[in-house]
Amino acid sequence: MSEINIGLGNHDDKTRLEAKSNYVHFWEKQAKNLFWFSPWTNPLDWNPPFAKWFVGGTINASYNTLDIHQKNKSDKPAIFWEGENGESRILTYHDMWIQVQKFANVLKSLGVKKGDRVTIYLPMIPELPISMLACARIGAIHTVIFSGFSASSIKDRITDSKSKIVITADGGYRRGNIIYLKQVIDEAIVKLDFVQNVIVIERIKNKIKLSSKDLMWNDLMNNISNVCVAEKLDSSHPLYILYTSGTTGKPKGVLHGTGGYLTHLYSTFKWVFDIKDSDIFFCTADIGWVTGHSYIVYGPLLHGATQVMYEGSPDFPDISRIWNIIQKYKITLFYTTPTALRMFMKFGEKIPNSFDLSTLRLLGSVGEPINPEVWKWYFKTIGKEKCPIVDTWWQTETGGIMISALPGLETIPLKPGSGTLPIPGLDISVIDEYGKDVLPNTKGYLVIKNPWPGMLLTLWKDDEKYYEAYWSKYKNCYYAGDYALQDTDGYFWLLGRADDVLKVSGHRIGTAELESCLVSHTDVSESAVCGIPDEIKGEAIIAFVVLKQNVQKNNMTLQNELLLKIRNDIGAIATPAQIYFVSVLPKTRSGKIMRRLLKAIANKEIIGDTSTLENVDSISEIQSIFEQLQESIQKKSE
Repeated sequence: MSEINIGLGNHDDKTRLEAKSNYVHFWEKQAKNLFWFSPWTNPLDWNPPFAKWFVGGTINASYNTLDIHQKNKSDKPAIFWEGENGESRILTYHDMWIQVQKFANVLKSLGVKKGDRVTIYLPMIPELPISMLACARIGAIHTVIFSGFSASSIKDRITDSKSKIVITADGGYRRGNIIYLKQVIDEAIVKLDFVQNVIVIERIKNKIKLSSKDLMWNDLMNNISNVCVAEKLDSSHPLYILYTSGTTGKPKGVLHGTGGYLTHLYSTFKWVFDIKDSDIFFCTADIGWVTGHSYIVYGPLLHGATQVMYEGSPDFPDISRIWNIIQKYKITLFYTTPTALRMFMKFGEKIPNSFDLSTLRLLGSVGEPINPEVWKWYFKTIGKEKCPIVDTWWQTETGGIMISALPGLETIPLKPGSGTLPIPGLDISVIDEYGKDVLPNTKGYLVIKNPWPGMLLTLWKDDEKYYEAYWSKYKNCYYAGDYALQDTDGYFWLLGRADDVLKVSGHRIGTAELESCLVSHTDVSESAVCGIPDEIKGEAIIAFVVLKQNVQKNNMTLQNELLLKIRNDIGAIATPAQIYFVSVLPKTRSGKIMRRLLKAIANKEIIGDTSTLENVDSISEIQSIFEQLQESIQKKSE
């Protein structure tokens, strides 16, 4: 099954040809799908590496996501909200419009002005998008922090943004446990005198300690006007700061604008998801990450779409939770991560097959390259071989989807594991160390050669770092930091981060390539690899592997099979020195494997901060297995 001919649109060479001939004019045409208070005078001011789109135009994100729908869609559900504890709410476009205007007035009453920063630290509840859109309505810059971050991480972000208002909740639910968010904020803002007020939403209704800075959401909303005229903002007015969490160093504050960003999201949400008025969209991301910003809050609401917003973990109270939600709300468009899919795969086909998933018509993948075996399972088991899969590549910095199949625009064959083609209006290439395009099927560095509307404006308060991080490696090219190759059909295959590289005997080996090879074994559910110092090779490879349920083979047999597979598929140079079989890998609450922790265990280093870790118990289990195996190896050598 190398190609699958399935799609929902009509093949449209005209759009791609138009975009290629004049990409600036092409994006101008797309921008006209939005409501502008006043038109632009210059479509693009490109002063590399800084781009300003639709210069002179004025616009508002809140107006474009809510006000424009009040005439025809005011009673249409905007959000079906599902709480982890079984609660549910329905908010129509009129409900959202009223709530956003009221909270915008609350912010104004507290002295928040255009350009001020507001930090939002909330669980996945409707008040989160309401807060974001209220900020957008008055021109305040929102900075959402994922509700799993620790106090020290939050303090760094609030300090960098100098937010005068923080919005949080008394707590939230995660895997049946209560996370006391207000306590975390209290710890984070100690000595941060520039924080004027903390607004607290009652989610779990527990007793909380209030200070003179603290204000309750309900009290503020009770007697406030529900009319707030949207500010007419410059197209390049900052909409939000989103901090990327690197493994070391200070987080980078990615700054996105308004007019260009909304143009990119309106277009990609339509092209990638082929949105219809009757669709029910479900993205499993957390709004604390860019996927939630772009394809839960702004993208769907720009189109007046109905979506499901889920508060909790995808496997709580059991592994069937997501399939139950799809059945309950008759989801038609489902967008999730390969990490989640691998977890679902581990439990086989019986559970999803016990639910009615027949309403699904399109499936999506985001966050990391999807292994072909996972792609096929997704296509067969969840999509019943009738749903196209949009395997999307993009980044926090790009703002929106950059490479994907486009069922809403064209029908092309799908290749399991490939992101397919760039969206129209982009010039994306794979190049070598010297900036030259590589031959087809040759691994190189992914770069973007022209500006695009959704791109970040800069890094918050750090233009120099913005240039250094993304534009200094190749002249006037955005360096994505990812390995990729293009096949002879022009399809892109993402091969993981260029900095997720092991150097063994002088050979550079990508972790994604190794992990993909391991996961393609029929008995393997998940894998993670890292390096440890080796006197001869420089670095030796070790692998951590999670097996599927009910695997009957013993570990020695499996280890031999996996070693042989790597030698055959990649080469002897990539053979791991050791394979460790574990029941779970350490992951963040957004589902990303924390390879840093595995490397620390393997190198007997200090574990460090685990505040973003979803499954803390995984560390002690992996440490125990690692130590037992090391002890066994030592005894044999004696």
